[in-house]
Amino acid sequence: MDDVPLTIKAAAQQSGLSAHVIRIWEKRYGAVTPLRTDTNRRLYPSDQVERLGLLAHLTREGRSISTIARLPLESLRSLVRDAGSAASAGEPAPDSASTPILSACIQAVKNLDAASLESELARAVVRLGLQGMVQRVAAPLAREIGDLWRDGSITAAHEHFATAVLRTFLARSSTSFAPFGPAPTLLAVTPSGQLHELGALLVCATASNLGWRVLYLGASLPAAEIAGAAHQHKARAVALSLVYPEDDPALGDELTRLRSLLPADTALLAGGRATPAYSAALDKVGALQARDLAHLGRILDGLRKPDTASPAA
Repeated sequence: MDDVPLTIKAAAQQSGLSAHVIRIWEKRYGAVTPLRTDTNRRLYPSDQVERLGLLAHLTREGRSISTIARLPLESLRSLVRDAGSAASAGEPAPDSASTPILSACIQAVKNLDAASLESELARAVVRLGLQGMVQRVAAPLAREIGDLWRDGSITAAHEHFATAVLRTFLARSSTSFAPFGPAPTLLAVTPSGQLHELGALLVCATASNLGWRVLYLGASLPAAEIAGAAHQHKARAVALSLVYPEDDPALGDELTRLRSLLPADTALLAGGRATPAYSAALDKVGALQARDLAHLGRILDGLRKPDTASPAA
């Protein structure tokens, strides 16, 4: 079968990246080398499309695009195989305790049934513990809600409903972990233009469970206001949840502005499904990128240790 090159739109659809990210990775890192038509339009042969897919996978796993962009194709394949082996060995798999609860939570969201959703979340805490509920039920639920919203299966009302119920439930459940003595402060927020806040709420629950004093600032907050709160509360860290959109051209400047306004000793963290799309901008400001909530926990533990040069990987 002939290798018919794809347009950038088709390559984006096949690799799971946006056209904007592909252009940035090409221009800044030389990640791919497309062909050009007589009118200078990009065309991507199958090996270049495969490269994009592999790079997308690896950045979602927490790799920095700057370190892998120019690796040979076979090296990228090997890294993906290794990442798959590590994930299957280290991440909690769906099990008989969490899977039916997650399914019931999704149905409760579709039905806009707050009582049922709270009941299922409470059942998850009893069976799995608070941290288990956050990682095995709430985090997958947030991802599934995002997917359902994107494909039109649910509306924005369902997403807002789920956010409201989870916010109340997590705040109530995390109260017992609130520190009574000295504890480092974490600010959780989504930066300007990032409107989905479920991820930030999960960060709050995770950090609170680990003994941090947590302040949730809400969604789509400008850099100056985030930095002002960090100064006021002497925050050890600011955690940004990046979920949607994945191609905001203004976010890079917003991150640079935020880093310049934050205290020098305040760490900047980022996580969420859109994080890989902004890895270049995050690398530029020295942000620590969490692959998932378990990885976030290790980063937070590292930040609590005095004179820690780099948090746990």
